[in-house]
Amino acid sequence: MILVCGEALIDLFIGAPSPTGLSAEAVAGGSPFNVAIGIGRLGRSSGFLSTLSQDSFGTFLAGKLADAGVTPAYIQRCPNPTTLSVIATSASGEPQYSFYAPDAADRALEPEALPSQLPSDVKAIAAGSYALGVEPIASAIETLLKREAGSRVISLDPNVRPRVVGDLKAYRERFERLLAHATIVKASDEDIHMLYPDADLVAAAQTWLKLGPALVIVTRGAEGPLAAFGSSVIERPAPRVEVVDTVGAGDTFHAGLLSWLDAYDRLTPESVANLDEAQVTEALDFAAAAAAIVCTRRGANPPTWDEVIRFMAERR
Repeated sequence: MILVCGEALIDLFIGAPSPTGLSAEAVAGGSPFNVAIGIGRLGRSSGFLSTLSQDSFGTFLAGKLADAGVTPAYIQRCPNPTTLSVIATSASGEPQYSFYAPDAADRALEPEALPSQLPSDVKAIAAGSYALGVEPIASAIETLLKREAGSRVISLDPNVRPRVVGDLKAYRERFERLLAHATIVKASDEDIHMLYPDADLVAAAQTWLKLGPALVIVTRGAEGPLAAFGSSVIERPAPRVEVVDTVGAGDTFHAGLLSWLDAYDRLTPESVANLDEAQVTEALDFAAAAAAIVCTRRGANPPTWDEVIRFMAERR
């Protein structure tokens, strides 16, 4: 099982005004939530460690996880409201974002509420996004990763959200602390540029590599991913597709990467540390294909394993 930790929220898309008011569409979201869904869709065992609200949105999110086969064993419920990310469009057509999250459920996980131990079938823990920067869940995740590092793969995705975490310096310092416990880091070029505005991508990946991880991957949108491991750096192309939107693409890449490693019995700290260039290439290509499929669809709608294999076969 791959246990994913972090936030789950509702993206509320506001439509154009009408004489009777505003239309709205509520969509399940949250980067770690999307990763857990993506792993489940790919047919691998996944769990989600977080706190969901007892409100109707929380019930909706729990249902989405269940539909994807994500185990509910690590989900807690609480009376706090669900985080809302509201996206409206200005008169000029530009998206405008509002975030409603004070005392919300997805940040309510306390270190004391963590499972006292994890079963042996939990092979990896994935964490990231703004849950690493808001309390008390940030401290809970840090406690868990420190406790479990070395015995399981720890995979981090900063997925930086400065509007939510506020103090970017404090977020960066926590993330850098966690690198000492990480096996894998997956980040986007935007993440690196937000954390280190003048950094070269390869140099940043190699710097992180020296701090603890065995594998650092940087996604670069249409330019494709690069990976740093050992003394090697490799780059792979991204599949060319007609893009509908990129919502959930990075999360699906992360899910695809971990799912490939799990499927091919490489999801242990020792196995990740000993990946060769051919294996890293295969993992990157599979994850990039999964992410490309999501880009052809509306919203974060990750593919199944068979869909990814067919997609890759069609492009050989």
